[in-house]
This record gives sequence, structure tokens and C-alpha cells, in this order.
Amino acid sequence: MHATSTVHAAEPDVSTPVPPSSDSKTFARAIDDIKTGFAARELWTHLGWQDIKQRYRRSIIGPFWITISQGVIALGLGLLYSQLFRTPIEVFLPYLSTGFIIWGFIQGCLTEGMETFIANEGLIKQVPAPISVYVLRTIWRQTLLLAHNMIVYVVLLIIFFSALDSPYSLGSKDGVCVPDKFCHPGLSWNIFLAIPGFVLLALTAGWAALLLGIISTRFRDIPQLINSLIQLMFYGTPIVWPVDQLLSGGARDGASWALPIIKLNPLYHYMQVVRSPLIGQAVSWTSWVVVGGLTVVGWALALVAMRNYRSRVSYWV
Repeated sequence: MHATSTVHAAEPDVSTPVPPSSDSKTFARAIDDIKTGFAARELWTHLGWQDIKQRYRRSIIGPFWITISQGVIALGLGLLYSQLFRTPIEVFLPYLSTGFIIWGFIQGCLTEGMETFIANEGLIKQVPAPISVYVLRTIWRQTLLLAHNMIVYVVLLIIFFSALDSPYSLGSKDGVCVPDKFCHPGLSWNIFLAIPGFVLLALTAGWAALLLGIISTRFRDIPQLINSLIQLMFYGTPIVWPVDQLLSGGARDGASWALPIIKLNPLYHYMQVVRSPLIGQAVSWTSWVVVGGLTVVGWALALVAMRNYRSRVSYWV
């Protein structure tokens, strides 16, 4: 007789394993990307400096050509528009110059921010760095350009300090304040309010470059559309023309109906919180509220875009 075994081998588990869930599309990963980007400041500051050096390589005075060109443009347009608007040159030229300086920063952050990932295609594919590094590189480069242009402001402040140090008006021909008319208080310690104003502007430039950069990398027609809108916003923002002209006592008095429309332009408020303290003008609390609110809302949108599409940027470039 032969004994037969009744022991059966254990059947293997053939059930399909469940893959682990990915945590790449989370706000935590998006925020960590930004934190890591800030921590890599040696990388993006070095890249920003190299951008400036490469632009003016083999030039004798280097980046100071930025200052010279800004000064020439401000002087030429200041002499012209001060006559057109019937405004004293000693108060209008600082107004115009600071407007151009701040607008150059805004425009540069928007236009170059849209191309920030496209322009860094080689680095994105070769260097394992957070994508926020390339946004910080763009903002840092524009900050360096702004610093060079601010030399023009310092020179004008020294020359026309006596005119800006007392109450003045940009709406009258002689610049003298008239009772019950629109008037600016003049320079004071409020000039330091330009620092938090610029911080809010830089934070806004960060989320705008991040958000528009992701969208423009996916849809290459967006930069053309945004550039057209930027040109339109330039003419609708009080940069080369003072708001005083539309108010009571101004040379264009009677067009005050346009003022509420102008205040709907968010760039108007960004100009106000940075430029007004620099030239002795008061900043409305409305401008601070608008700028602060846009900064919070903008970063919320940027974090949503980072959470959903951060990992796809390297495939889109």
C-alpha cells in the first residue's frame, strides 16, 4: 500500500497589489517647492547676477547704462510733458521718473515672468532644482535693474528736494497749493512706507511670474495676449500723467468722472504704495487694502497652479 499525502500546498495570493497613492499634487509639496527655492538663494542670486553681467559684457561702464538710459528718457519726457500738462518741472520730473522706474520693474516681472520657464528650459531639464528658483531668478534680476534705476531718483531728490519738501500740487501751473484744492503734503518720514510697498509689489511679482509662467509654458499664445494688455495698462495707469490733472483745480478739471475708472486698475494702487511715499504724496488706505488683498488672492491661485501642474512644467518646456 502506498500512502497518499493529503497536505495541499498553500495557494499564492494572485490579487493585484494596490499602488501607493502619490502625494505630488498636494499643497504641502507646492509650499515645500517654494521653501526649497528660497533656501537655494546662492543659486538664483548667482544666476541673476550673471544675467546682468552677460547683458553688459565687454561694456566699459556695464550696468550703469541702465541708469544713463533711464535718466535720459526721464529728462526728455519730463521737459515735454511738464509743458503739455502745465506743471512745474521741479515736481513733475521726480513724479515721472519714479513712475518709469517702478513701471519698468512691473513690466519686466510680467513679461520675463511669463517666459521664466521657457527661457530656463536647459536648466530645468538638467538641474534638479525647484521651479520656484527660476521665478526668484527673474524677480532678483529685475530688482537689480530697479536698484540701478533708483540712482536717477536719488539724484533728482537731491536736486529738487526743496520743491518736494513742502506742500505742492501737480495740477497747478506754478505747483503752489491753493486752499480747498488737491494738494500733496511733501516729503516726510512717510518716505519709508515705500519699503513695505515694494515688498508687497515684489510678492505680487512672484505669484504673477509663477502663475503666468506655468500658463504660458502650456499655452504659448498667452504671452502675446498679456503683452498687449500690458501696453494698454501702461496708458491707463498714471505714470506719465498726474491724477491731479483730473481733480479740482487741475488743468483737465472736469474729467473727474474718469477717476473711479482709474482706481479699478490694480496697477494704479501698486504705483501708489511705492511711488507716493518717495515723492511726498499721501497713500490712501484703499490702495493698501487692494494691494494686500491681491497679494493674498494671487498667491492662493499660484499655489493651486503649483499643486496641479508643478510636475508637468519640465515636460511642457
